[in-house]
This record gives sequence, structure tokens and C-alpha cells, in this order.
Amino acid sequence: MAEKENSNYKVIAENRRARFDYAIESDLEVGIVLTGSEVKSLRTGQSNIADSYASVEESELWLINGYIAPYKQAGVWGHEERRRRKLLVNRRELARLWAATAKDGMTLVPLVMYFNHRGMVKLKIGIAKGKKLADKRATSAKRDWDRQKRRLLKEHG
Repeated sequence: MAEKENSNYKVIAENRRARFDYAIESDLEVGIVLTGSEVKSLRTGQSNIADSYASVEESELWLINGYIAPYKQAGVWGHEERRRRKLLVNRRELARLWAATAKDGMTLVPLVMYFNHRGMVKLKIGIAKGKKLADKRATSAKRDWDRQKRRLLKEHG
């Protein structure tokens, strides 16, 4: 029996530059604490995580500088657009993230924000190391070569 398409899964925001600017070592799905007007705004798809990052502070994980547009119908009960939002992980994962950022010099970069199959907002964060300019050039050259290779194979194939 074929599985039916899941109607609840929906990508809200994606950080496309993350894979260009950082070498992603591993990724992790985390929950996020939101208010009602934030969820309503996310349902309309108005958010941006490109300039944001995650940080472990006082044994809690936070999303800093993530943008969620104000929800007009909320009126005075709306939300701050760029407030710090708490991310939900278990203790073992939090300790691993703290060790990676404190000892190994890694960065926690949000990759994708989405509604999962149950309709809950989830955030995929990557444990990443920043790329140097030469690494970025190499990535760009490899992508261009792959594109050219596909084009040549299509012409001659």
C-alpha cells in the first residue's frame, strides 16, 4: 500500500547561505517555544532565519535574531518580531551542543524551520565550522564544474 502525501509538513523558512558559509558537521531537530500570534504568522509563511544563530546560555538553548513577522489580527496581543526564542532539546543533546561550541569552536546555525507531520513547528540546527574564503571558492568551483559536467553529458548523451 502506498503512503499518502502528508499535508501537514511544510517548510516555513530556509537558510540557504548556511551551507555556503559553513561546513555542517551534523544537524539536530529541535522544538521551539512560540506564542499563538507567532504560530499564526508562521502559517502565512512570513519568517526569516538567514541572519539568526543558536546559542547555549545558562544551560538553555536560544534562537537569537530569528524574524517572525507581526500578525496583524493579533492587535495588542501580538509579539516582538526578533525576540529570543527558547529551543527545546534534552539534557544530553544540550551538553553535546555546549561542548561543541565551547571547546571545539563550532557554531550553531539554523538550517530549516518547518511544520512537521503533526503540525508542530520544528527547527533543524546544524553544528558547523565557518569556512575560509578559499573553502568557499572551492565549493563554488565544484558546484560550477558539476553543473558544466551535467550540461556536457546532456548534450552528448
